[in-house]
Amino acid sequence: MAGTEDTLIGKLVSVEQGRMEVMLMLEDAVAFPVTLIEGKPVYTGRIGSYVVVRQPGVRVVAMVVEARQEEKSVGVKLGLKATETVRRSVNRGFLIIMPLGELDESGHFHRGIVNYPTPGAAVHAVLANEVGALFEKHRDKGYRLGYLPTLPSVEICLDPSMLFGRHLAILGQSGSGKSWSVASLLQRAVETMPNAHIILLDLHGEYVWTDHEGKRHSAFTEDIYRAVDARDLEIPYWLLTYAELVDLLIDRTDQSVATQVALLREVLLNLRRKSNRNMPGVTISIDSPVYFSLQELFQQFKIANEQVTNFGKVKGPLYGQFDEFLIKLQARFNDVRYDFLFKPKRRKSSDSLEDLLRDFVGLRKPKRQITVIDFSTVPFDVRPTVSAQVGRLAFEFNYWNPRSREFPILLMCEEAHSYIPRDSGTQYEGTRRSMERIAKEGRKYGIGLAVVSQRPHELSETVLAQCGNFICLRVTNPDDQKYIRDLVPDAEAGLMNTLSSLGRGEAMAMGEAVPIPTRFQFYPPDPPPNSTDVDFYGHWVKGLDELDVNAIVDSWRRQRRGG
Repeated sequence: MAGTEDTLIGKLVSVEQGRMEVMLMLEDAVAFPVTLIEGKPVYTGRIGSYVVVRQPGVRVVAMVVEARQEEKSVGVKLGLKATETVRRSVNRGFLIIMPLGELDESGHFHRGIVNYPTPGAAVHAVLANEVGALFEKHRDKGYRLGYLPTLPSVEICLDPSMLFGRHLAILGQSGSGKSWSVASLLQRAVETMPNAHIILLDLHGEYVWTDHEGKRHSAFTEDIYRAVDARDLEIPYWLLTYAELVDLLIDRTDQSVATQVALLREVLLNLRRKSNRNMPGVTISIDSPVYFSLQELFQQFKIANEQVTNFGKVKGPLYGQFDEFLIKLQARFNDVRYDFLFKPKRRKSSDSLEDLLRDFVGLRKPKRQITVIDFSTVPFDVRPTVSAQVGRLAFEFNYWNPRSREFPILLMCEEAHSYIPRDSGTQYEGTRRSMERIAKEGRKYGIGLAVVSQRPHELSETVLAQCGNFICLRVTNPDDQKYIRDLVPDAEAGLMNTLSSLGRGEAMAMGEAVPIPTRFQFYPPDPPPNSTDVDFYGHWVKGLDELDVNAIVDSWRRQRRGG
């Protein structure tokens, strides 16, 4: 192991709250020295690497957030007695470091700084055992996600209880490795915790997919997952809440929107109560998960819309108020793409709810830890409503589960910005509120939320504000960087400048599940998801000369992708 004198790289020249500046030691005019740690070269000044500031009684661990080199002209005498001097250029290296915490006398790490060092303190490259001490707190739980790029022998261990129990945001632009990282994270979760219960909303068929030969592939081994097409799962219309039905059936820009909303409330409550009179002792509310007839709802609106009095001479007060509503509902009802929602084949009674819940929380035998719900064949305009409904059902399941704290569920939401939007007043206002409720109240009932997004600034600020952990992959968009910077603690906001330089599958982890903000490389998933970039060059050089266009047309008409 390298001695203390071998790791010296510089000294402090300024100390501020949350920021320190280091001037590097010069050797043969080289500003940024290379230190040998465990026989391997460690390059001083790498963004995201760690250093230790040492003074008597003080050992502060800090992360490098900025490095620069300056060239300065100095005067040098030509001899001991010479009066003539010449000007020479000297390179000087500087680091900006962010203090993270302290190491006590026994080598244990404590977050936060009590004893700040003073200018002149020695700055050393961090030793492997010192970095290892930072993560020893969580190592016994065995949840190893990756390793330090600067010290590959140091594994990154996170606290899974904090990671999933305090909600998680995985943010990164397209191509940064989000799906790759999610697959790795979930694979290792099941490997470490065999009784996990995870629901993954797969919007693009990246985790379970069928190739052109009709063969199914998955990012998970067969014994840990169950794949369900969202349409085959049949989450029927009668499980929608009043707010979700408003989102789905009513155009908020319509002039008679207030009248439509009011009548929908009245009719919906009456129909739910009428269809479930055989439930003695059960109080039916407007949002109760009980069956009602959609056809009867349509007829009630149609009657109100055509109501006349005085032998047809006087139009009723609601005459013509629901033209748009009826047209929209009839169009949806006649569209085969919506049959899974409006014309369920199996979920035709309130009694079918138990079977549905067993399906998506993984309790159907044989039991599986991960339920992958494929939304790739669901129409875009109804996808947010169905996605939020899955989330709400998971929440309601554990809300009414007396042993919810012994049966925690993780809801992993891919492309979350598309159905949990930041702006209120959108078409999916009710959907957004349902997911925000999970973010605000879910952890009390054992519901963990993990949102994955390539457009953080389009994702609900309420949801992100409730996330206690962030895994940020490469983000180059200034608006997204600023949005993330405003959400993380002030002490860690300076790390956002490093996001644009991260490699594929490389991430910055911050929050309660990790002892310090950590730049790490995910272990590759095995098997990988279907998220690799298309090789334009290779396929355009030696690509297909012909396609079965008839099969493409057939899939399009059937709304079924794959072989």
